[in-house]
Formats: sequence, C-alpha cells, structure tokens
Amino acid sequence: MSLLLDHIVIRVHDLTQTIEDFTALGFTVQQGGTHADGVTHNALIGFADGSYIELIAFLQAAPQRRWWDVGQRHGDGFVDYALLPSSVAAVIDAAHGRGLQYDGPQAGGRVRPDGARLEWQTGRPQTSDLPFLCGDITPRDLRVTEGAVREHANGVRGVASLTVAVEDLKASLQRYRALLGFADARTVALPGLGAASATVSIGDASVVLLSPVHVDAASVTPEGAALRRQLATRGEGVLGVALRADGKAESRVLDRDRTHGAWFEIVAG
Repeated sequence: MSLLLDHIVIRVHDLTQTIEDFTALGFTVQQGGTHADGVTHNALIGFADGSYIELIAFLQAAPQRRWWDVGQRHGDGFVDYALLPSSVAAVIDAAHGRGLQYDGPQAGGRVRPDGARLEWQTGRPQTSDLPFLCGDITPRDLRVTEGAVREHANGVRGVASLTVAVEDLKASLQRYRALLGFADARTVALPGLGAASATVSIGDASVVLLSPVHVDAASVTPEGAALRRQLATRGEGVLGVALRADGKAESRVLDRDRTHGAWFEIVAG
C-alpha cells in the first residue's frame, strides 16, 4: 500500500509574523483557517509535488497536546510530519498486522477563510519518530489548493528529503518497516557526525533517520551537536528539510530566524 509525503508541521507562536517571514523568503503562503475544535489555526505553503508545509499556532492553551508542550518549552520549530494514505483505516490495519500500533482513525477538519469546510481522518503513532497519517474525506484540493499558489519566487518545487532525529536507529527502522511494509533500507555510518543513518523512500521524497552513536564529545561536528541537542530538548522528530527547486534557484540554507527555528536547505537543479 503506497504512502506519500503529505505535509511537514512547524509550530509557531505568532502566525501573522510567521506568514510575513516565510513570504520574505520567497514563499507563497496561504491562509488556512481555524481547525474544527477551535484550538489552532494555520497557514499553508503548497508545492508543485503535492506536499506542503503547515504553519500552525494555538488560539488557546492545550497542555494535553505534544505540539503545544514542545512549543511552550522550546519555542517555534518542527513538531511533526504526515503521510498521505488512500485509506487511513487500511494503513492502520496493515500496520497492526505487522505489530505496529497506530491510534485512529480520528476525525479532523478545518474551516477555510472562504467558508469552505474540510474533513479528514488521522492516524496517530505511539512514538514521535514516526509520522502521523492524514487522509482526506472531502476532496484533497480543498485542503491543498492547486494552481498559482504552488508557485514560489524562490523556485521551490517540493520536498527532496527530510531528516528525522531518532534515539535508536535499529528500533526506528523496524517501526518504519512495519508502517511502510518494505524490507530494504540503506544504512550508513557518519563518523564526522558521530551518528548513523538509514534512508527510506516515500514517493519522490527520502526520509533519513539519523541517530547518534557513542563518540568522544570533542570530535562531534556542529551538525552532530545539533542532533544531540534536538534529542535532548525537542525529542525525536523532524530535524531538517531539503527543498527541491528549479535550476534557476539559488542553493542555500534559509535564515532560521525567518523560518522560526526550522532548518531548511534549498537544493537547486
């Protein structure tokens, strides 16, 4: 059963300022609206490959939610990512058959600024190294608008890869295999980072699981230190994203003040 990358979530405190900042970086940002429970509202950056970035902020305190808790303790930044299934229930059932527990399907929805009501279902993992599932009930083009809003002045066309920080590479890779139903993954040692990685493919995007290994702290590079810092603070989850751009774009790392702590690299070509 195929799964595609659906979206990457950045939790922020000030949605209006965040929209201004991402617009200044050359992105076309759409107002998303308020979620059905009234707790959060969002904005979207949609890409030509069908994936998108969700910028989400809370309208009221929600201490029972992980995204709220991480943001309150550690500030703005990545909090999650989602895969798109044809059927949330079918993927959950298949994962259960392979020994992996997902909760759901759970109902979700949002009201757009133009009044359109969207509905979807989610499936939630029990560990934060895994993505959640987000499957549409209403047509997906209501949730992820098509057309000119997917064109960006900075030339970005989609997501090339995302790196996920994990505590135990072997255990996380086993969970991903149970979710995706595949057996092969490319695993490599990265001595300079003091880490090991395994790469899995999800549609046209790659997911790189990155886990620290024991090395002399003095030999760890800044990138390796960032991995360890993420795991010690925000925990397992998205560490960085490489965005695929057209050949006219400039390859660069985006200003993390503008991206609200989220590490993005634009890769041209």
